[in-house]
Amino acid sequence: MKKLLLVLLATVLVLAGCTGNGSSSGDKDKAEAAVLAANVDDAAVDVDVATVVEVSLQHGTFESVTLTAADGTVIEGAPVVEGGTASDPDDAASTTEPSSDSGTTWAASDRLEPATTYTLAATAVGDDGDKVDLSRSFTSVAVAEENEIFPSVAPLAGEKVGVGMPVVVLFDHPVTDRASFEAHMNVASTPAQAGSWYWLNDSEAHWRPQNYWQAGTSVQVQLDLNSVPGGDGKYGQESRVIDFTVGSANIFTVDIAAHTMSVERDGQVAATYPVTTGDSGHQTRNGTKIIMEKHESIDMDAATTGVDSSDPNYYRVEGVRWAMRLTYSGEFIHAAPWSVSQQGRANVSHGCVGMSTENAGTVFSEALRGDVVNFVNGSRVLEPGNGWTDWNVPWEGYQKGSALYQAPA
Repeated sequence: MKKLLLVLLATVLVLAGCTGNGSSSGDKDKAEAAVLAANVDDAAVDVDVATVVEVSLQHGTFESVTLTAADGTVIEGAPVVEGGTASDPDDAASTTEPSSDSGTTWAASDRLEPATTYTLAATAVGDDGDKVDLSRSFTSVAVAEENEIFPSVAPLAGEKVGVGMPVVVLFDHPVTDRASFEAHMNVASTPAQAGSWYWLNDSEAHWRPQNYWQAGTSVQVQLDLNSVPGGDGKYGQESRVIDFTVGSANIFTVDIAAHTMSVERDGQVAATYPVTTGDSGHQTRNGTKIIMEKHESIDMDAATTGVDSSDPNYYRVEGVRWAMRLTYSGEFIHAAPWSVSQQGRANVSHGCVGMSTENAGTVFSEALRGDVVNFVNGSRVLEPGNGWTDWNVPWEGYQKGSALYQAPA
């Protein structure tokens, strides 16, 4: 009987060993090797400059990824976990830190430059502990100079502007794929203020806040347009970042019928001046205008507004002082010493706001490009686009000028 019990006990122990939860060397054999893949082929030529180079990884962790141009320029990047968000490219080095996620994609932080050869190298450690390498060499497509779109921006970097200043972006070639460009155009401010892009045409886009800027706002314009497709085989030539600030809230009101101009600064009326505006044959336009340019002295020639030198209304006045442009058609605020006796009494100009030299100098010294000038009690309407006329468009209509506009649900 003892012998039989010992045999049965031994059998139970053996069975227990076969069905236990202990690990075995076979688990390691089941660990998978890293699999690396890239969205560019080795020795590829004419790769689209809009390409954002990516390296995907399965069953492992990145050890390093580098993307280098032939001139030694390193294009930095960051790992993006599938279903998650990308790391901030500004904080990411070209050599990535290992990632513990088995499904990961490394993405470059910028697109490609034209006609440039690049070298891509990636190393990953698989779940099985072994390293896997990937390497690619490829060349981007050449882009003719006439197919590169350069953005010029107002305000200028570091400029202090008025509360009505729109961000004005002019393109040296037409942008037919506006949505593609606008998706890479951003305006950020502190404090944050809602705003929208508005395309006047294929070569000009503006951005303004819903309401006038808050005085003291800091603004950054971010145009991430390098190698972005602009349509018709054209691409953005370079990316740009412009920082500017907003000064005091200067609001001018020109009463055409009363021949006065009042100046409101930060909500308080600071001064009221006698002025003259356009006569019956050259009426000054009603509406909201923005100071676009400032000139201590400027030669004013009627030919620039379409008046031929043989026309009886032609004029040329040299050295006009304290001139502030309001429209493309030639309306300014400026010193007009020749009309001082009519200022505050009658409208005798060819459309400009005339002031005494002393008063014009005072206004000029305090005014900012981007200040708001409202014209009231006139009968002639300001034409859309005759200057920076953004504030004459109701907010709902302005939003519809965006290439990415979506009607509210």
